[in-house]
Amino acid sequence: MAPPSNRGVILDKGDDIGSPAENTTHVQPKGASETQSSENEDHGVPQYADSGVNPVLEEEAQSKGRWFAYVTTKQFWVAMLLGQVLAICITSTNTLSQLLSFEGTSIPAFQTFFNYVLLNLIYTSWTIYKYGLKKWGKLILKDGWRFFILAFFDVEGNYFVVLAYRYTTILSAQLINFWAIVIVVIISFLFLRVRYHLTQIAGILLCIGGMGVLFGSDHITGYNAFPASDQVKGDLFALLGATFYGLSNCFEEFLVSERPLYEVVGQLAFWGMLINGTQAGIFDRSSFRSAVWNSKVGGYLTGYTFILALFYSLAPLLFRLTSAAFFNISLLTGNFWGVAIGVKVFHLHIHWMYPIAFVLILLGQVIYFLRQSRLAEQVKPWLGANQEGGHAGIGTAKRRVERPDTIV
Repeated sequence: MAPPSNRGVILDKGDDIGSPAENTTHVQPKGASETQSSENEDHGVPQYADSGVNPVLEEEAQSKGRWFAYVTTKQFWVAMLLGQVLAICITSTNTLSQLLSFEGTSIPAFQTFFNYVLLNLIYTSWTIYKYGLKKWGKLILKDGWRFFILAFFDVEGNYFVVLAYRYTTILSAQLINFWAIVIVVIISFLFLRVRYHLTQIAGILLCIGGMGVLFGSDHITGYNAFPASDQVKGDLFALLGATFYGLSNCFEEFLVSERPLYEVVGQLAFWGMLINGTQAGIFDRSSFRSAVWNSKVGGYLTGYTFILALFYSLAPLLFRLTSAAFFNISLLTGNFWGVAIGVKVFHLHIHWMYPIAFVLILLGQVIYFLRQSRLAEQVKPWLGANQEGGHAGIGTAKRRVERPDTIV
């Protein structure tokens, strides 16, 4: 991907809503100017004239094509840590779902509904506060269809993957989930103009190899060895769910690079709440009536909702710092964390192959960034050479350029 030029002024779109086209009418938050960043509270951000040199852009130009340029930065370690936090979040929600199932409560669509409600209360409320009710309404009318598509991909990805586990084996469903990585790479290459270096491909393959070691361990120990009631049907559901996940990840990476984080997550939650609520009302009615309700179930649902809301809040930051591809390979360590949690919760035992697999996956993530420049995947090729089409929010290349001393 092309790095930003090391000359010229880079301006911030701030809280503009809409495409970066010249004749587009943008919606600004109340009291915000066109050059104010919605996620940057400080004023007086230094701008660099044609005669000046921006240190971030200068380092980016000098590090292009060099080995180990990115892995020595603070941003790399932030991305690695954030990826593992997200993997632990997903593992925690899976554990809580399993505990709910043990209690006799299995309502997958309705269970996720509370997550969208909580996110909607937080991020949609903040969006309305920033934009005003009238301008938020204009956002719904003008760009709501884009967020509706994102929410649809997200809701259906969750639904079909959970549905797949009812019919196929856990091992089979996990293997098919690799299809999400394939979808992300293909969509990013074809539509987002992302070009992958050989080290990135090697890193992805090594991560998948690490998962292969995990699967081998599960086969040896019999862990996750549950029978399939209808494997063909379950595998098709898993394939469909992984496809929706891949599409959702790419689309969300695209949107959060152009828009404020609170706007994207708020709109995802708003439309997701409507879609998920409708789906739960249609398909979860019988499960809801037969579900067991007690204090444990209430506690598990509360924990599930808060942890999943945290996941949805942090994921866009990783999309900005890195990419949808790295996001997906970061989540591959979830199996290791799942067994680590299971040692305490379900009294499982960690097989000696698990630490090896964990190290292989982390090593693959490091190799993925070996030949990246200083800004690495923070530079999004669809935003222009100077990232002029982007939003200067937390985790973006534009923010790094405007604030050379910031970490994210």
